[in-house]
Amino acid sequence: MLTKATITVDLAKITENARRVVDALGGRQVVGITKVTCGSPEVARAMLAGGVSALGDSRLENLAGLRAAGINAPTWLIRSPVPALAEETVRYADVSLESELETVLALDAAAGALGKRHAIVAMVDLGDLREGMMPAGLPAFVDRVGALANVDLLGIGMSLTCYGAIVPDERNLAQLVALTRSAEEHLGRRLLISGGMSSSLDALVGGLLPDRIDSLRVGESILLGVSTVTRERILDLHTDAFVAEVPVIEVMRKPSKPIGTSAQDAFGGRPEFEDRGERLRAICAIGRQDAPPEGLRPLDAGVEVLGASSDHLVLDVDAMTAPPRVGDTLRFVPDYSATLRLFTSPYVRKVFAGAE
Repeated sequence: MLTKATITVDLAKITENARRVVDALGGRQVVGITKVTCGSPEVARAMLAGGVSALGDSRLENLAGLRAAGINAPTWLIRSPVPALAEETVRYADVSLESELETVLALDAAAGALGKRHAIVAMVDLGDLREGMMPAGLPAFVDRVGALANVDLLGIGMSLTCYGAIVPDERNLAQLVALTRSAEEHLGRRLLISGGMSSSLDALVGGLLPDRIDSLRVGESILLGVSTVTRERILDLHTDAFVAEVPVIEVMRKPSKPIGTSAQDAFGGRPEFEDRGERLRAICAIGRQDAPPEGLRPLDAGVEVLGASSDHLVLDVDAMTAPPRVGDTLRFVPDYSATLRLFTSPYVRKVFAGAE
């Protein structure tokens, strides 16, 4: 009997998704991003088995964990460190995404002290307003980095969709290619173009991804099988590689509308409720501390997610053919936000199955 919330990962489906993405990109480099699973070595190995050529994560702790697990694939740090973490960055990441010269100078000094070389991708902001220098600042940045002794400029990159929800399109993709070609002319050598993340797969499907873009950083689409632009299935990928199972701790008939004077809920909101009469309700042992309720899609027919407090998930199960009993398990497919929190929560058990 399940006693606590559990997320089960089908590693074979992740491997197959990675293989389909790699094949669809036709020889371009794919950096498999593990951050939503907190740098899970099992997930990393599944991605590598599917053909990704490098692994990326936003946390140095996760990259260190991959190395400690014996994974020797090239690693990318996809969130720039503060200069004080330059030494750790050089130790655990082969490549980092950078936009601040001060940080790059710290990386150069750290790499020299360690007797190593470190590669960077210069990030430009093409409209999403997350990380990256404005395009006008790139020439001076390239010129300065090109003179460093221990840092190599591997390429030029961008991030879109994650913050400003800007979609990769003909204009910003062409601008990235043009900026890179200008930098190449200045340096006299070819540079890698890191053309964004999972959202750039929509440009691929739509025939808009320039051939010159030779690298993508892909996490969500490999892991959850969806477009990050539409959240619909893409490239015929598996969308159920992650399943959350949660134990039921109460099943009772109750009014559908709370009784009494309404104030704020535990999170400062003022919820509204439709009066549907008495309904059969179930409470599961998971809450907002572990996953946002709106990010959990029920797999059991007749289950409706109503909401959650910190530690209780409230469900309408009136339409279930066979209502659950206390101690039973209900299943959900988590979206990106829910997967992120499920893996981050120490109260959720992680199970890995189906490795090739």
